[in-house]
Amino acid sequence: MLLLQTNEISKSFITDLVLSNISIEVKLGERVALVGRNGAGKSTLLKIIAGEMSADSGEVIMPKDRKMGYLPQNATLNSTRGIYDELLSVFTPLIALENKMRAMEEQMADPGSFSNPRDYDQLLKTYDTMQADFRAKGGFTYQAETRSVLNGLNFGGFPDDTPVSNLSGGQKTQLALGKLLLIKPDLLILDEPTNHLDIETLSWLEGYLQRYSGSVLVVSHDRYFLDKVATKVYEIARHKVRKYTGNYSHYLDLRAAEFESEMKMFDKQQKEVAKLKDFVQKNIVRASTTKRAQSRRKQLEKMELLDRPMGDAKSATFSFSIDQQSGRDVLAVSHLDVGYGHQAPMIADLSFQISRGDRVALVGPNGIGKSTLLKAIAGGSTLRSGDVRFGSQVSAGYYDQEQKSLNLTKTVLNELWDDYPLKPENDIRTVLGGFLFSGDDAAKIVAQLSGGEKARLMLAKLMMRHDNLLILDEPTNHLDLDSKEVLEGALIDYPGTILFVSHDRYFINNIANRVFELSREGITEYLGDYDYYIDKKTEQEQIAELEAQPVTAQNNEVIIGDGKEQFLKEKEQKKKKRQLTRFIEQTESDISSLEKQIDSDQQSLLLPEVFNDTKKSRDIQVQLEQEEAHLAKLMEDWETAQLELDDFD
Repeated sequence: MLLLQTNEISKSFITDLVLSNISIEVKLGERVALVGRNGAGKSTLLKIIAGEMSADSGEVIMPKDRKMGYLPQNATLNSTRGIYDELLSVFTPLIALENKMRAMEEQMADPGSFSNPRDYDQLLKTYDTMQADFRAKGGFTYQAETRSVLNGLNFGGFPDDTPVSNLSGGQKTQLALGKLLLIKPDLLILDEPTNHLDIETLSWLEGYLQRYSGSVLVVSHDRYFLDKVATKVYEIARHKVRKYTGNYSHYLDLRAAEFESEMKMFDKQQKEVAKLKDFVQKNIVRASTTKRAQSRRKQLEKMELLDRPMGDAKSATFSFSIDQQSGRDVLAVSHLDVGYGHQAPMIADLSFQISRGDRVALVGPNGIGKSTLLKAIAGGSTLRSGDVRFGSQVSAGYYDQEQKSLNLTKTVLNELWDDYPLKPENDIRTVLGGFLFSGDDAAKIVAQLSGGEKARLMLAKLMMRHDNLLILDEPTNHLDLDSKEVLEGALIDYPGTILFVSHDRYFINNIANRVFELSREGITEYLGDYDYYIDKKTEQEQIAELEAQPVTAQNNEVIIGDGKEQFLKEKEQKKKKRQLTRFIEQTESDISSLEKQIDSDQQSLLLPEVFNDTKKSRDIQVQLEQEEAHLAKLMEDWETAQLELDDFD
């Protein structure tokens, strides 16, 4: 069933075109993602669909008997209620019905009601009807649902009467999300719902949306989230929209294949056009071939020429380098207490070490003190007591998620140039161009920049420092998907050491080689990426459950840990199977890439400039032999791994 349809929606702001003839569809039960660069018009389209903004042209169609719920970015709540009562207010009609039922129950229990059998029988029938309606509307589960949403959104540790007005902006957005989830509209429209959520809450929200009975239309820059939730993707780029079936990763594959196919068709047509033009030019003046040349010319005139496929819009291009290498020991933290003012420390007696080349992700629930800890290490005022020692030749650069280091009154150019006044203006503009500040963009006032633009400017300032230790607090906040990927590439190639906080699980997976989990008990270290951290935590929880089971006795001997040993054995088998599966997938990808390269090299041998050049031809032939030998080895490795994997089944 079609739940939502937009027909040729267009929108401009003054002279700037944002959306042009945008048509999308959302069917009942679908979870649809809108993706695209910052400024592409995703939030604008959601506002138009939700009725918060009017379109210049086009229409939004949705059945009248269906409900829509919309959560904008940075949604807030202005309420004098406590957090539990605020969520419970969603069920005001249901609570009123429940109160009526309680009053009727008291009436039915009153002995005086029995005096008139006809009235009493009518009372029972009315109560039965009311109770059926109450049950159908979730009357027996609404309190449990409310408690589940409170816990899932990380309010489980808050007293129920915590005033909404006392919450932070991010927490108010979370609570607004909770209200919307409890309302359960047929179409749930969410604009960046993953902002302000920690990893545990993100995982809960993913599960909730996967089970959601209605439809979801969501904008998010969290790739893990989109992979888990989305069943269809619409990409908005250059004011237009394209549809792709599947999750975010599948969308990337489809888009790449689509571009490659369109490029081949374009190149093929260009060669055909060049061939026809060449024939016409050579034969139009010769009497014997004029008719054929005129025929070719008509063929050219009738041909519908393809536009050159447009790849991705321009991406930022930058890298992080260092002036000098640090010593082996980069950072040592001993018995650290951190906090604010005269309040009790948020974290107490914390100790850990970081060595050269480490890429440490600091994870933990919101409010535990991750950002506070980074501020203390970077020399902020949150250090209460303890020792922070940097190693030999360590130079530390700090990225503050609050962006307080930016001077809002300066221009973009001066914000960077004032830090490096001896550098030529062209050099500064070249750096800014790499972060997508070109031409007039460099003259913008910092206060006028979007969150994503400010983030790129801060990264530009950080890049110019050439530090060998980067301390990064939520560096992917405000960045669109493309900018995140560019930042990841720069950090992967960075030769220094990284300590960072992020809720972007995809980003953590690509960057981290160690994970520090921060809790009230201290730090727990995991030697691996995010997937390893999750696997290890799950394993520890399962082992703890097995160890908590009652022990058994056989032949007067206590048998402890049989379940644990069996679990560990199965865990190792599953690990080997996963490793084999990943190896096979990577090998298949390598084989495909190598086959394309071999095909390209074989085609190049047919080019006149190659087969007429003995040296070039010989070099390519040697390269082909090496590639074919490598391909044979890959095929052999793939077959061996496939046989091993078949043995597991």
